[in-house]
Amino acid sequence: MPLIVLLIGFPLIAGLAILFAPTHARRADLVRWSVYGLGGAALALALSYFRMEPQFFSLGAGVAGALDMAFLLGGIALSAYLLFACRRIKGREWYIPLLILAQTGLMLFAELAPEHPEVARHFYVDSFSILMTLIVGLVGGLICLHAIRYMQDYQAHEHEVKDRRPAFFFMLFVFLGAMFGIVFSNHLPWLFFFWEVTTLCSFWLISYSGTEEAVRNGFRALGLNLIGGVAFAGAIVWLTHGPGLHTWELDQLIAAGSTLALIPAVLIAIAGLTKSAQLPFSSWLLGAMVAPTPVSALLHSSTMVKAGVFLLVKLSPVFHDTYAGFLLSLVGGVTFLVTSLVAINQRNAKRVLAYSTIANLGLIVMCAGVGTATTIWAAILLILFHAVAKALLFLSVGTTEHLIGSRDIEDMEGLVYRRPVLAAMMLVGILGMFLAPFGMLLSKYTCFQAFLTMDVMPGDGILLAAILAFGSAPTLFFWSKWMGKLVAMPRRPNPIEAAIPRDEAIALFALTVITYVACALFPLADWIFVQPYTEFLTGAGLIPLTDDRIPWETIAMMTAMLGGIFLLPLIFWLRPPRFAVVSGYLSGANVDGGASYRGAMGATREVESRGYYLAGFIQEDLLVRRGLLGALLLLTLMLLSANP
Repeated sequence: MPLIVLLIGFPLIAGLAILFAPTHARRADLVRWSVYGLGGAALALALSYFRMEPQFFSLGAGVAGALDMAFLLGGIALSAYLLFACRRIKGREWYIPLLILAQTGLMLFAELAPEHPEVARHFYVDSFSILMTLIVGLVGGLICLHAIRYMQDYQAHEHEVKDRRPAFFFMLFVFLGAMFGIVFSNHLPWLFFFWEVTTLCSFWLISYSGTEEAVRNGFRALGLNLIGGVAFAGAIVWLTHGPGLHTWELDQLIAAGSTLALIPAVLIAIAGLTKSAQLPFSSWLLGAMVAPTPVSALLHSSTMVKAGVFLLVKLSPVFHDTYAGFLLSLVGGVTFLVTSLVAINQRNAKRVLAYSTIANLGLIVMCAGVGTATTIWAAILLILFHAVAKALLFLSVGTTEHLIGSRDIEDMEGLVYRRPVLAAMMLVGILGMFLAPFGMLLSKYTCFQAFLTMDVMPGDGILLAAILAFGSAPTLFFWSKWMGKLVAMPRRPNPIEAAIPRDEAIALFALTVITYVACALFPLADWIFVQPYTEFLTGAGLIPLTDDRIPWETIAMMTAMLGGIFLLPLIFWLRPPRFAVVSGYLSGANVDGGASYRGAMGATREVESRGYYLAGFIQEDLLVRRGLLGALLLLTLMLLSANP
C-alpha cells in the first residue's frame, strides 16, 4: 500500500516542485531525479508483488471519507476549470459545456445519494496492473526525460509560442500520477476522477502552443473524451440507483458477469473507446499531432490511450459470449481495418504513427470483446510491445525532425548514412511494431484460433478472422515502405553534423534496450505478467479455460527467430554504412555523379525516388466517413443489445 500511495502522490509533488523551480537548470534536474524516482518505485512495486495473486487494500473509514470528499471537490473544481476554459469555444463546439454539466450532474446525483454502495476494498494490485505500472513509470518517465532538451529546442524554434515549460512539465507529471490512479483504483468514483484528470491534462497539453489550430484540436479532444466521461458517469449512476447490481467496486462489477453487469460495462466500454480513440471518436488523437512530440508520445504509448484499452481488457470477462462483446469486437475490427488502410496514404511520420496507434488499439479492442484467455493474453502482450515500440518511434521522429528539419518520411531517405545510430533505433521501433510478437507470428495466430471458436452468432468468428487478415496486410506495406526509405542509398551525401542532446540520447537508448529485452525475454514477460492474470480469471470462473494456447516450444522458436531479425539494426550501429556515389543509367546523359541527368530537351532533371502512397486507390475521406458511420451503427446496436 505505501508504494501505491507513493506512485499516485509523488508525481503531483514532483510536478509542483518543477512548476515553482527558480531556473531552467534547476527544473531540468528536478525532472531527471523525479523520473529516476518514479522508475525506481515502479520497479520496487513489481518486485514486491512478483507473480502474486491479486492483492486488495482497504482504508480506514476516516481516511476513506476524507478522500471521498477530496475527490468530490476535486471533480467539481476540475469541471469549473473546464467551464472557464470554454470561454474560447466556437459556435460548433457548443456541446462541450453541456457535456461538462451533464457529467458533473450525474456524478453528484450518484455521490450525494442518501444511500450508495459501500466500498470495502479501495485499491488493488495484480500482475496486469504491475505491467501497466512499469509502462507508465518507465516509458512515461523516459518521455519526460526526452522532453527536457526537446522543449528547449522547441521553444528556440517556435518564437511565437509562449514559453510555458514549468506548467508543461507539471501537467506531464500530473498525467502520470492520474494514470497510476487509474491502474490501482478499485473504487469506481475514484477511478472516474483520475480518468477525468487525464482528459484535462490532454486538453491542456494539446493546446500548449496556443495557436488556433492547437486550441481547436484541444477542444476536439476534450469534447470527444467528455462523451466517454458522461457514459462512465452514467454507469456509476446505474450502479447506484439502478436495479440489480449495486456496487462501486471494479472487481465486483467484473465478477458479476454479463447477467448483472452488462449495462454498466457497456457504458464504461464507450468511455474506453473514446479514450483509446476508436472510431467514431478517433479524430481527437489525430488532432493531437499538433502538440510537441513528447506529448504525442505520451498520449499514444504509455498513458491516455492505454487507459482506455486497460479498462476494456479488465472488463473483458463481462463481454465474453455476448452480442455486446461481439459488437465491441467489430468496432475494434472496423477501426483496425480502416486506419490501417488510411495509414498507407500518409507521408507525415507522426500521422503514420497516429493511424497505426489507432489500428493497434483496434486489435486490442477486438480481443477484449471476445473475452477468452487467449485473446486477453494477446491483448496484454500487444499493450506491452506497443507501448515501448511506439514511444521509441515517436521520440525518434521528434529528434530526427530537429536534426533534418522535417518529419516527412521521404526526407528520411538514407538516414542510415547520415545518422546510423538514430536510424538503427528507429528501425528497432518499426520492427517492434509489426514483428514482435503480436504482429506476423504469435498473437495473430492465437487470435485466429480464438475467433474461429466463437459461437455467439453464425459466422461471427469468420468475420473477425477476415478483418484481422485484411487489416494486417496494409500494416506490412506502410512499415516496410518506411524501413526502405531509411536504408535507401541517397543520391547525394547530406551529412548531419549536430549531435543528439544527452537527455534525448539517454531516453532513446533506454527505450531501444527495453524493446530488445522485451523481445528477447518475451516468454518471461508472459510468465510474469500474463499467465498469473489469466490463470486467476480462469480459476475464479470469470473466463472459460481453453487449451488453444501456443505451445511453449513454438513460442521459444519464434522468439529466437524474431531476436535474430532484431539483431539486424545493430549492423548499422556497429558498422555504419558509408556513402558511395553510384552512377547508374538514367535514360540520358548523367550529370553530377548520377544524382541528375540531362534529358532529351537538354534540361537537367533531378533524380527522385518516392514511395507508393496509393492516394488514387485509397480515398482517405471516403473511407474514414464510411468507417465512422459503420462504427456509430455498431455502437448503437451494442447499447441496445446490453438491455435484456
